[in-house]
Amino acid sequence: MRMRPTLSWTPGADLPPGTTDLEPVVDALRAGGVLVLSGAGISTESGIPDYRGEGGSLSRHTPMTYQDFTAHPDARRRYWARSHLGWRTFGRARPNTGHRSVAAFGRHGLLTGVITQNVDGLHQAAGSENAVELHGSLDRVVCLTCGSFSPRRELARRLEEANAGFAPVAAGINPDGDADLTDEQVGDFRVVPCAVCGGILKPDVVFFGENVPPRRVEHCRELVRAASTLLVLGSSLTVMSGLRFVRQAAEAAKPVLIVNRDPTRGDRQAVTRVALPLGTALTAVADRLGIPVADGAAA
Repeated sequence: MRMRPTLSWTPGADLPPGTTDLEPVVDALRAGGVLVLSGAGISTESGIPDYRGEGGSLSRHTPMTYQDFTAHPDARRRYWARSHLGWRTFGRARPNTGHRSVAAFGRHGLLTGVITQNVDGLHQAAGSENAVELHGSLDRVVCLTCGSFSPRRELARRLEEANAGFAPVAAGINPDGDADLTDEQVGDFRVVPCAVCGGILKPDVVFFGENVPPRRVEHCRELVRAASTLLVLGSSLTVMSGLRFVRQAAEAAKPVLIVNRDPTRGDRQAVTRVALPLGTALTAVADRLGIPVADGAAA
């Protein structure tokens, strides 16, 4: 499966309006069998911006494409300089009430699974077991030459040693872990090779224009087939990698519920879109279901 490098989507005037009524979400979770599909919007309250919402990073930042990364050494140097700086902040992010609410729903047997488009690992940190990372995770690194994997913390240590004193001030951090840096700030940043074979290292995430592993896609399709309801949390569904599961659920007559402040590309397939912040909405849903949500320290 190839991710479409679609960076923007313009809502049509005929989209159904959003609502603040949470009852359909409460009813679906009470019945159980819910599959969660989450996007960048669920992590904004953890300090990680989304791509397309108000103040989204696409207004100032174009994500790296697989083609540019693999073809151009300068592109890899810019990417790793920005990503190395961004990791210092990104790696310190902690789950918010949205992530913890999803984990609480799972612990109470209301979910059949969680699929996340995010690469931040915050669902797992909140306690969601077996969450499927559709686009991979920034805390792993893969060698494009020999295929070996290594922890991101190990690469961070090596990059620190190779770039002593590298500490520019970034304009912002993006959902893919990049920091906003100018070419002058990147300077002569040194990229390190694979410690096993000397090959090209890449974060174990799916860049725009890259293939999502087919087995992972099929696993997600199986989760959609097994679910009674698909609950989309904080995703604009602009890229086909997530939208296709919404379409699959709708074609199978499974209700699709969306919680997202802004219109999404899947609104026409949805029963409803709740236009509320994720933390507020999911905490309220948990309260109505009588489910306690762990505080940050417990998570």
